[in-house]
Amino acid sequence: MKFRTTRSAAIFLASAAAAALVACGGRGGSEAAAGAPSAPDAARDIARWPSTDAPAALIDPGIEARIDEIMATMSVEQKVGQVIQADNSAVTPADVKKYRLGSVLSGGNSAPGGKQYATVAEWVAMADGYYDASVDAEGVEIAIPVLIGIDAVHGHNNVVGGTVFPHNIGLGAARDPALMRRIAEVTARELRTTGHDWTFAPTVAVPQDDRWGRTYEGFSEDPAVVASYAGEIVKGLQGELGAEDFLAAARVLSTAKHYLGDGGTQNGRDQGDAKAGEADFARIHAAGYPPAIEAGALSVMASFSSWQGEALHGHEYLLTDVLKERMGFEGFVVGDWNGHAKVKDCTATNCPAALNAGLDMYMAPDSWKGLYDNTLAQAKSGEISAERLDDAVRRILRAKLHFGLFDQGRPSERPHAGDASLLGAPEHRAVAREAVRKSLVLLKNNGGVLPLAPDQTVLVAGGGADDISKQSGGWTLTWQGGGLPKSEFPNGQSVYDGVRDAVAAAGGAAVLSADGAYDQRPDAAVVVFGENPYAEFQGDRDDLDFDDPDGDTLAIMRRLKADGVPVVAVFLSGRPMWTNPEINAADAFVAAWLPGTEGGGVADVLFSKPDGAVNFDFAGKLSFSWPKDAAGAPLNVGDENYDPLFAFGYGLTYGDDGDLAPLPEETGADAGAPGATGVYFADGKFAPSMEMRAGEGVSVRRMDRAAQEDAMELSFDDKGAAASIATDLAIDISREAAGGIELAVEMNVSSAGAGEVSIGMVCGEGCGGFVPATDAVNAAAGTGWRRLRVSLSCFKDAGADMAAVTSPFAIRSDGPLTVAVSDVRLVKGADAEACGIVD
Repeated sequence: MKFRTTRSAAIFLASAAAAALVACGGRGGSEAAAGAPSAPDAARDIARWPSTDAPAALIDPGIEARIDEIMATMSVEQKVGQVIQADNSAVTPADVKKYRLGSVLSGGNSAPGGKQYATVAEWVAMADGYYDASVDAEGVEIAIPVLIGIDAVHGHNNVVGGTVFPHNIGLGAARDPALMRRIAEVTARELRTTGHDWTFAPTVAVPQDDRWGRTYEGFSEDPAVVASYAGEIVKGLQGELGAEDFLAAARVLSTAKHYLGDGGTQNGRDQGDAKAGEADFARIHAAGYPPAIEAGALSVMASFSSWQGEALHGHEYLLTDVLKERMGFEGFVVGDWNGHAKVKDCTATNCPAALNAGLDMYMAPDSWKGLYDNTLAQAKSGEISAERLDDAVRRILRAKLHFGLFDQGRPSERPHAGDASLLGAPEHRAVAREAVRKSLVLLKNNGGVLPLAPDQTVLVAGGGADDISKQSGGWTLTWQGGGLPKSEFPNGQSVYDGVRDAVAAAGGAAVLSADGAYDQRPDAAVVVFGENPYAEFQGDRDDLDFDDPDGDTLAIMRRLKADGVPVVAVFLSGRPMWTNPEINAADAFVAAWLPGTEGGGVADVLFSKPDGAVNFDFAGKLSFSWPKDAAGAPLNVGDENYDPLFAFGYGLTYGDDGDLAPLPEETGADAGAPGATGVYFADGKFAPSMEMRAGEGVSVRRMDRAAQEDAMELSFDDKGAAASIATDLAIDISREAAGGIELAVEMNVSSAGAGEVSIGMVCGEGCGGFVPATDAVNAAAGTGWRRLRVSLSCFKDAGADMAAVTSPFAIRSDGPLTVAVSDVRLVKGADAEACGIVD
């Protein structure tokens, strides 16, 4: 291993390459079509990467001298503590003091007291506890305050009452860098109320495959759009570099993430491998980093993903040669959630290779103690050099000193701390509402049905009509988001709320009816529907075919149309999707993305003023190309054979002819991989390449539950037998097993004998893991359809190889049993106890 110190701030290369990167925007002349992997480069070429103008203000002589003084007093134990970050769910203030940890984070489902989310007062008390422990000087010459970080990725989305902005995909449609800066300023102010110092934002990924579960975290498929936003968001969060407001009382530290290429993985798989050649990789995926660095970003987060097979957390060329030397980054590189464990020969508790490669702070949420012990031993042995450790600590201290962490005092004593009135303040909500208006993209407006007159009777229908949690998406109060009542959004408006207020002010009336039923025919209908919330890999898909979670949206729209009611569709999604049937069924179709808590912004644009004049026109333009079919193959502007339904940059205004001829309704999707979407049997259909396989002693017949032959009945004799949903192709669900996902089975037990029953997963001959299910099956006997769930980790612990599953559902009984099965799929983890089967 070779270690290279970073350059002095005075010898940065010229910024021409970065400027050219932003200016070119499009992707003509790339090494290969987007999404088509190219062979790994035989040799790296640093000249392919953009350089930056030196953020000279970060290298402040006074601060650097203060770092020298601090480090001269630090023990190696303190230095190792500074490079480790633990999650608040797994570390106490006493631990922070004992191990002198540099940072604590609050993960997506981690809040004070083991809660998923908490009050302002609870957050501030938590911050005080960690801070007080970190500055307790007992046993050290100098105590170093702890940094407290959190994922505030679309506003302060972790606290009840916070202003929740549209997710990045919607903001990209707005094409408004100045607005991004104002959004970041609001986010920083609200973060300060809860005692946080640092947000893991902005995400500057450039998603190239919309099947990726994090597509909505990207502003655009076009690197130029991403580059135009990155620096402005950093300035909004941190203040203007070199100015008096830089990291002042209403500012927080920013993080450009996820470095690098998280949006370019093969087949759009989260935490996957990007195969692009170096020139494309640099031109597309690095675009957001030079503007962020020039704006003074003090942290960059390493990606979970890999490039050409090498994990980014251990990629010395990209972390040190490119980011720190070529791009001149003088802040610190923080890891992602145990991401260092993906480095070759590493585990969550042992990974010197990551620090040696250029990682400066491990994010070790629940592995921090073992990692501390091993890293300390490696620092003492020289496996991690003193020079590399000192460089990492210097970078962390540089950020802390620029932030004034040594001088600010307890979090509760800082400006804005505990001021809950700032959460969802009227001026903050006004910025969010403006962002919603500007993010909406009008795809169809047949006959000029929009804008609607507000003095009418308007039916508001669909599963998303009155659901703030759904319209806000993932990373909203909880990691996965969704499923929360409106009471948890005291400063928010659903789309229905916004429509109701708009028409009431003009003498009209709004009628809420999720299923579209009505007593008196309305003058118009607004139907709000879309994807249910998800985050990270739980949103990965095999295709882009919109599978309506509500099940009846299309039927609602068709019924309303048949009744002569004009239909306006408002589509909530984290990516463009194949929705041709829904577009055909609507008179007007609006891509609203994930607008956050200000549903009134939708109504602002849908309705005219009382005199018929336009209130707010549509301004949004597609920042992602809209697919012509459901296959989900990468589709990006500038690609060879680019053929979208609606091209990048498309978006109607009220001055345009919005008529759209009927679209074809054949999906064009291939069968795909078996179980790629996590649904193995539903509506009487098996996933591609899957079938029911029954051993001797089991009879199988089709039966009806909700529709003809939509379930299968299995009858076991008394000699012992097994049946399974199986495929000859192996399925890799190891990520899901590590991420709290469960297997859910809809079962109806007609009769059960005295035999033992177990449910399991099989991974080939002689490989599998089964969980006892006798008690659950017996309890369900004769009670009708019940849902049984088992954590995937249980099957893993029982011996299943979760990377090579050939049967995602198997059931065996050594006695008589008659059980019907109608739905088998993976679901987000709920409240199942360890390896317990929950009814």
